[in-house]
Amino acid sequence: MLLRQGDPGTHVLALTSGSAIVTLTGVEGERTLLAVRGAGELFGELAVLDSQPRSASVTAARPCLVHVIAAPLFEQFVAEHGLMNVMLRHAIARVRAAEEVRLELATASVAHRLAAALMRLVEASSPEEGALEVPLTQEELAQLIGASRNAVGTTISTWKSRKWVATSPIGGLLIKDAAAIRSSLRGTV
Repeated sequence: MLLRQGDPGTHVLALTSGSAIVTLTGVEGERTLLAVRGAGELFGELAVLDSQPRSASVTAARPCLVHVIAAPLFEQFVAEHGLMNVMLRHAIARVRAAEEVRLELATASVAHRLAAALMRLVEASSPEEGALEVPLTQEELAQLIGASRNAVGTTISTWKSRKWVATSPIGGLLIKDAAAIRSSLRGTV
């Protein structure tokens, strides 16, 4: 857990390497995937800039290297360099992206939602050649895309038979054919 929803905005994180998922937790404890972010991203800047509690949680999806920037230093840097308009445009872009994910979660099939979530992880991770490990269980993936574990398991079984994914030794998934999963989003597979 890198940042927790509801905590005060005492600092900003700059992600140098790795990838993280941004989730919103409901009153019943259910999590909804808002975004997947990779190296070069900032986390927690909204809570710092508007002095409100953190609006979402950020969890490492892969090993991460982050730099912690204290809120006063971040605010001073933004002010001294006239970056408030840039930060506003950045925040608006994130809201728009989160809205796209919410629409997808409400309208797309389980296979489409799972493929889209995995591709966001792949894109955020910028993996080297070979398989990409996604250290999330089927239950966690199901919760993130608003589906049942059984529905996610059925999709993963189909993908395993096609050699698109395999089970990771740590209990997650190995993405073996990201191109095929990406093509399934366009309906070309």
